[in-house]
Amino acid sequence: MDFAFLSSTMVTLIKAVPTSLMLFFLSIFFGGLLALVVVAMRVSGNPVLSGLAKGYIFVFRGSPLLIQMFLVFYGLGQFGVIRYSFLWPFLREPVVCAVLSLSLCTAGYTAEIFRAGIRAIPPKEIEAARSIGMSGFLLVRRIIAPIAFRHALPAYSTEIVLMMKSTALASLVTVWEVTGVAQRLISQTYRTMEVFLCAALIYLVLNFVILQAMNLLEYSLSRHRRALPPALKV
Repeated sequence: MDFAFLSSTMVTLIKAVPTSLMLFFLSIFFGGLLALVVVAMRVSGNPVLSGLAKGYIFVFRGSPLLIQMFLVFYGLGQFGVIRYSFLWPFLREPVVCAVLSLSLCTAGYTAEIFRAGIRAIPPKEIEAARSIGMSGFLLVRRIIAPIAFRHALPAYSTEIVLMMKSTALASLVTVWEVTGVAQRLISQTYRTMEVFLCAALIYLVLNFVILQAMNLLEYSLSRHRRALPPALKV
């Protein structure tokens, strides 16, 4: 095995990690914000808003992310209203298109994950909060949001890992993240196995770190469920 080539390949791919992380964090951030809007519409009780949210979730969960990314990257420019608008200088950039498509896709999945977390809240918790005069935004901030997020966190951590891996699709719209750089190296060296093994190792390490961070967050949010140490038990 050519360790010199592997080490040089790893160094080259690691230089592209910041681009992958930028795609990941921006997509998670904007996708999360959009998911909050969609889930609010979904549970609002308004049939029009709920129907729009259902349609959004159906479209972005039911179609492949690759096609969504191609439609954003290649399709938006075909509309004159977009091409001649103030948005075009941004939407013609591959990175912006990649972040937009990733955000729109993850918002559909995340909205359903958050909705499941809301439905898992025991009704007695909300009734107890209302009985002491809590309502509106205070009820959401103090009761609904924390409990729903704890219930949704295991499924949401899976979605976050999937989004880290989905950033590899950005290479197909000329964004030079880890997979894009790996493909370019393969076209230059014709050494597919070694290059993709290095890329896979980088994704494994990134996902391991993400999972550990999510496990730590879940642990910190579940203090009330931990068993007391034997010395503290009565």
